[in-house]
Amino acid sequence: MLRLTERRRAVLAEKFGDLANLAFAALVFGQAVGQDRFSLGVGVAGLTMWAVFMGATFLLSGDSR
Repeated sequence: MLRLTERRRAVLAEKFGDLANLAFAALVFGQAVGQDRFSLGVGVAGLTMWAVFMGATFLLSGDSR
Protein backbone atom coordinates (compact mmCIF):
# COMPACT_ATOMS: atom_id res chain seq x y z
CA MET A 1 0.00 0.00 0.00
CA LEU A 2 1.16 3.53 -0.71
CA ARG A 3 2.33 5.32 2.42
CA LEU A 4 2.14 9.08 2.44
CA THR A 5 3.67 11.55 4.82
CA GLU A 6 1.36 13.96 6.62
CA ARG A 7 2.40 16.81 4.32
CA ARG A 8 1.77 14.79 1.16
CA ARG A 9 -1.62 13.69 2.48
CA ALA A 10 -2.54 17.31 3.15
CA VAL A 11 -1.50 18.40 -0.34
CA LEU A 12 -3.34 15.49 -1.95
CA ALA A 13 -6.48 16.21 0.08
CA GLU A 14 -6.36 19.86 -1.00
CA LYS A 15 -6.04 18.86 -4.66
CA PHE A 16 -8.92 16.40 -4.42
CA GLY A 17 -11.08 19.22 -3.06
CA ASP A 18 -10.07 21.42 -5.99
CA LEU A 19 -10.80 18.57 -8.41
CA ALA A 20 -14.25 18.07 -6.87
CA ASN A 21 -15.13 21.72 -7.38
CA LEU A 22 -13.84 21.71 -10.97
CA ALA A 23 -15.83 18.59 -11.85
CA PHE A 24 -18.99 20.09 -10.39
CA ALA A 25 -18.44 23.40 -12.16
CA ALA A 26 -17.74 21.75 -15.50
CA LEU A 27 -20.68 19.36 -15.46
CA VAL A 28 -23.34 21.47 -13.74
CA PHE A 29 -22.53 25.14 -14.22
CA GLY A 30 -21.16 24.46 -17.70
CA GLN A 31 -24.58 23.23 -18.75
CA ALA A 32 -26.30 26.25 -17.27
CA VAL A 33 -24.35 28.68 -19.44
CA GLY A 34 -24.37 26.48 -22.54
CA GLN A 35 -26.74 26.60 -25.49
CA ASP A 36 -28.18 23.11 -25.09
CA ARG A 37 -30.88 22.01 -22.68
CA PHE A 38 -29.89 21.04 -19.15
CA SER A 39 -29.29 17.29 -18.94
CA LEU A 40 -30.35 15.87 -15.59
CA GLY A 41 -28.09 12.83 -16.05
CA VAL A 42 -24.98 14.96 -16.56
CA GLY A 43 -25.98 17.15 -13.62
CA VAL A 44 -26.38 14.12 -11.36
CA ALA A 45 -23.02 12.79 -12.60
CA GLY A 46 -21.42 16.11 -11.66
CA LEU A 47 -22.95 16.00 -8.20
CA THR A 48 -21.87 12.37 -7.78
CA MET A 49 -18.30 13.14 -8.84
CA TRP A 50 -18.25 16.06 -6.41
CA ALA A 51 -19.39 13.78 -3.58
CA VAL A 52 -16.80 11.11 -4.41
CA PHE A 53 -13.88 13.55 -4.59
CA MET A 54 -14.98 15.38 -1.44
CA GLY A 55 -15.26 12.03 0.33
CA ALA A 56 -11.68 11.27 -0.70
CA THR A 57 -10.70 14.71 0.60
CA PHE A 58 -12.22 13.99 4.01
CA LEU A 59 -10.64 10.53 4.16
CA LEU A 60 -7.20 11.87 3.30
CA SER A 61 -7.38 14.79 5.69
CA GLY A 62 -8.72 12.72 8.57
CA ASP A 63 -6.90 12.08 11.79
CA SER A 64 -3.98 9.70 11.24
CA ARG A 65 -4.06 8.21 14.76
